[in-house]
Amino acid sequence: MTMTTQGPDGRPRCGWCSAAPEFFAYHDREWGFPVADDRRLFEKLCLEGFQSGLSWRTILAKRENFRAAFHGFDFDRVADFDGNDVERLLQDAGIVRHRGKIEAVINNARRTRELIAREGSLAAFVWRYEPEPAKLGAAQTASTSPESVALSKDLKKLGWKFVGPTTVYAFMQAMGLINDHVEGCVIRTAAASARREFRRPGS
Repeated sequence: MTMTTQGPDGRPRCGWCSAAPEFFAYHDREWGFPVADDRRLFEKLCLEGFQSGLSWRTILAKRENFRAAFHGFDFDRVADFDGNDVERLLQDAGIVRHRGKIEAVINNARRTRELIAREGSLAAFVWRYEPEPAKLGAAQTASTSPESVALSKDLKKLGWKFVGPTTVYAFMQAMGLINDHVEGCVIRTAAASARREFRRPGS
């Protein structure tokens, strides 16, 4: 099975892009590039939680609806949501209407606020779990790692929900804590360059 697929420009991309046309833009512009913005990190953890049991294509198609429903994933605002907000969101056909996942976002917003008060930023906390590149195996051959297991465990200790090791590993791939673009993908070099230039939060 080939690990790459031909992109719209004729150049190779990670094979998973072929699953949906909209994946190419997400892959080229976002996936695997390092992120230090707390709101974007919070959003991605929430969306990965919503993806649990579903496809990323479903979540990506609804991403703007999720952003509207959760005020752009402003965790300070979401932390103040109450039961009325949960019921409102359960009627929102533009998102995934799963009570447990909606309640998890609100819970995790409150935990984010607590974590930032203690650590300074969500980014500084998350990036402590960046794996050493030399210890990584071939790209896209794992669904968890010791670091994703550790981050998942520590988030759960802090009261977070829907942050299992596989969910956290997908978050780490997407937010650039690892460069999991396959060899031969034209974006792998760009992601590696972005990681070299990236200033690790808290460093």
